[in-house]
Amino acid sequence: MDEYIKPRPESSVLLTIDMQNDFTLPGAPAEIKGTAQAVPQMKRLAEAFRSADTPIVNVIRLYKKDGSNVDQCRRAMIESGAEIVRPGTDGAELVEELKPSPDVRVDAETLLHGDFQEIGPQEWIMYKPRWSAFYRTGLEDFLAGQSVDTIVLCGCNFPNCPRTTVYEASQRDYRLVFVPDATSGIYKQGIEELENIGVTVQDTADTIGWISD
Repeated sequence: MDEYIKPRPESSVLLTIDMQNDFTLPGAPAEIKGTAQAVPQMKRLAEAFRSADTPIVNVIRLYKKDGSNVDQCRRAMIESGAEIVRPGTDGAELVEELKPSPDVRVDAETLLHGDFQEIGPQEWIMYKPRWSAFYRTGLEDFLAGQSVDTIVLCGCNFPNCPRTTVYEASQRDYRLVFVPDATSGIYKQGIEELENIGVTVQDTADTIGWISD
């Protein structure tokens, strides 16, 4: 691993992607297969990053009732009345296992305004309107303010939001760690493609060891 892509724990951030009840809980309206099974690994990662006093950003979606901020491929469904990650609902909340405390609730007004919601020491929630966590968000500026050059990423449904966020981060020259056992929707070719662009792919245990050294 050369000097340009080697991840640095001392200047890293953990990004969790779309870890909300509506995408995770069994029987939820937009349940993504395998997401609930990845939660224990994500919880361990979050706890390790908290112990290391290293930033965590929980990236989420919010679909307004009128569909005005929704992806084109889902807009008709939301306009027809589907209630998925609707602001103010339990379905839009972070899964309980990832919250730093049980009383944390999503502040939809703050997030939809484009601001970051602080939920604990070195921990925030942010809203993204599309697949990538960088698209029309303040994430890049926020990470610069935290002196971050390494992104550790896990979360919901690799083919869509996690993968897009990894590629957008690579375009911005971040050093990258991807944690497949803490992510749903994994497939072999996709992982090989990440490795081909210099992403470090390692499991939860190795990532915890890396951030804890």
